[in-house]
Amino acid sequence: MEQRDLLLITPPFTQLNTPYPATAYIKGFLNTKGMSAFQMDLGIEVILALFSKNGMESMFEKAFDNERITSQNSQRIYALQEQYLQVLEPVISFLQGHNDTLARQICTHNYLPRASRFEQLDDMEWAFGNMGMQDKAKHLATLYLEDLSDFIKECVDDNFGFSRYAERLGMSANSFDEIYDHLQSDLTTIDEITLEILEKRIQEVQPKLVCLSVPFPGNLYSSLRCGQYLKKKHPHIKISFGGGFANTELRSITDVRVFEFIDYIALDDGELPLELIANDVMNQNEERVFKRTFFLVNNEVVYKNNSTASDYKQSQIGTPDYSDLLLDQYISVIEIANPMHSLWSDGRWNKLTMAHGCYWGKCTFCDISLDYIKLYEPVAAGILVDRMEELIAQTGESGFHFVDEAAPPALMRAVALEILKRKLSVTWWTNIRFEKNFTQDLCHLLKASGCIAVSGGLEVASDRLLKLIDKGVTVSQVAQVTRNLTESGIMVHAYLMYGYPTQTVQETVDSLEMVRQLFELGIIQSGFWHQFALTAHSPVGMNPDEFGITPLLQPITFANNDVQFTDPTGVDHEQFSYGLKKSLFNYMHGIGFELDLQEWFEFAIPQTVIDTFYIQECLSEETYRVPKSNHKLVWLGNEPLIAGSTIHRKGNEIPTLKLQFHNAATWFEIELEEDKADWLMKQLQQVVPQEKPMTYGAMKSSFEEHWNHFDTFWFSNPMEELKENGFLIL
Repeated sequence: MEQRDLLLITPPFTQLNTPYPATAYIKGFLNTKGMSAFQMDLGIEVILALFSKNGMESMFEKAFDNERITSQNSQRIYALQEQYLQVLEPVISFLQGHNDTLARQICTHNYLPRASRFEQLDDMEWAFGNMGMQDKAKHLATLYLEDLSDFIKECVDDNFGFSRYAERLGMSANSFDEIYDHLQSDLTTIDEITLEILEKRIQEVQPKLVCLSVPFPGNLYSSLRCGQYLKKKHPHIKISFGGGFANTELRSITDVRVFEFIDYIALDDGELPLELIANDVMNQNEERVFKRTFFLVNNEVVYKNNSTASDYKQSQIGTPDYSDLLLDQYISVIEIANPMHSLWSDGRWNKLTMAHGCYWGKCTFCDISLDYIKLYEPVAAGILVDRMEELIAQTGESGFHFVDEAAPPALMRAVALEILKRKLSVTWWTNIRFEKNFTQDLCHLLKASGCIAVSGGLEVASDRLLKLIDKGVTVSQVAQVTRNLTESGIMVHAYLMYGYPTQTVQETVDSLEMVRQLFELGIIQSGFWHQFALTAHSPVGMNPDEFGITPLLQPITFANNDVQFTDPTGVDHEQFSYGLKKSLFNYMHGIGFELDLQEWFEFAIPQTVIDTFYIQECLSEETYRVPKSNHKLVWLGNEPLIAGSTIHRKGNEIPTLKLQFHNAATWFEIELEEDKADWLMKQLQQVVPQEKPMTYGAMKSSFEEHWNHFDTFWFSNPMEELKENGFLIL
């Protein structure tokens, strides 16, 4: 393998099914600078080593030697170890997409050994009617791996998790003490596997600088173990540390012990800081220039931001580069039988960003004071679709996850038009705000371009709390937007929140009732409840008095993000967690709507005060937009087949044309006077997807060059038929 100056690492663990994109983004940028780099997802490499026949044999041996096989579940798995080992590698191959025919075997009742994770199957058999055989097999194989994961966690390493490792140590670690002490202890089994793989890659790449991208608390411990190992075994290699965890948690770091494991911590957009760090390592200039970087000077933590250069624009950072990563070895899993929910874990997605930051930037629970939210900069649609085509050529995958904080509707429209103009066949999904600009026609356009799903924050389904959050939406508006998306064939996932400051028990119950109605009407397909967390960089964290809470502040020498607090309502929000999640699990699978909300909780709750038909009434409100002259027109259909005809009017025969339109699923026909039909066909040629679509005003002016009463024509039966079948007003 060719030697490289930089080694970019995602430490264990993030996702099983697709690479976390940070290193691919950075490598794409480094390419524009001619800087040589190799990247690796250490997490997936550790998982593949662990869930191999040799790896699991070792786990069973260690569990026996540790005398920790004590529970009935772990004893069953140990007793069935031969069966687990026999099918392990074929199952992994199947989940990697290399062994599709195994699905039929997996779906039989005696192929996979079964422990506690399969106990839910009796309740879940009904859900498989909505799943194909491949998806059902993936779900069963996922349960099989989760059984093995439970065994490892219970009997070998209680820090293990598929998408995190030793997460507890990294969460709200105001002091470095506990993590530091843990790092002085013996290596765990997972550590040993991790460091063995790391050493092999160091020998191959021979880097001068190792860059650890740490997105979450569950990556922190492993990243520091890697740093510790490199400092001991390869002291000449410098180590930089960046990513989401550093950006949100390490802005107040003062503990010098952290720099026993790493040399630099870079904050926020990583391109320019890393370029300057690499320059510091490889050129060792007398004047050291940095951008938003912590390092050690004379045994003191210093923060340097002395570069006068501006951060790179989004148009300058290049296309993400996924080379070096083991793209054909990621594992697609399906944890629950819900097609929207599985997008996060099933399939390999190329990840891109439509816009840096958030165009709304007001939500009071969000870190809007930090650059990754605050600095909004969209990427031109043409550049984005260029990048999509580059990634398709590089990876062979045409699925895209746009990982925006909230993708802007206007840019989504432009990207969709660009995709359609280039006649690309792609699949994509993203995160949005449920705002009024997502009209029915915009949703149809997005679907036509390949958008299959969106996720968005409903948060607390209460208009009072949505106003306090400054979400900029109402429950009624959310209902209408999710209806528009669903009716166009785009799946919807809602982020749901409970425990927001001053939220009452009644508001939590009423919020659940709103969610029940949204699911029962089928306009939301998936969701996830999370309890409000106070973060130091959010408006609530920075101005707690305005929200009636008292933060319990601690001295900060290491991480500073999550903050404990007291709420004057005195509500124990934690007690709602199980009931909210249990009800949602059932709603996602289309059952339990008839149950009283009390059924989901083991303690008394008040009756909801929300009308049973509240959401249905929201959907009945008139939402038609009268077209304005600057509204864009787009025709998604094909050219019509033409047949001549005549109509009789006041004793005269008037020649007409019948225009027959065919689409993928059906066909329809309209009839117009011959001259208007000819005119309309010319208009349709001008409103095909393009960079600058024709406007409503231009079409009206063209019509009125020949005839009067355009409004009458616009609302005529033939035009209404067209508008129902792909003639869009945007």
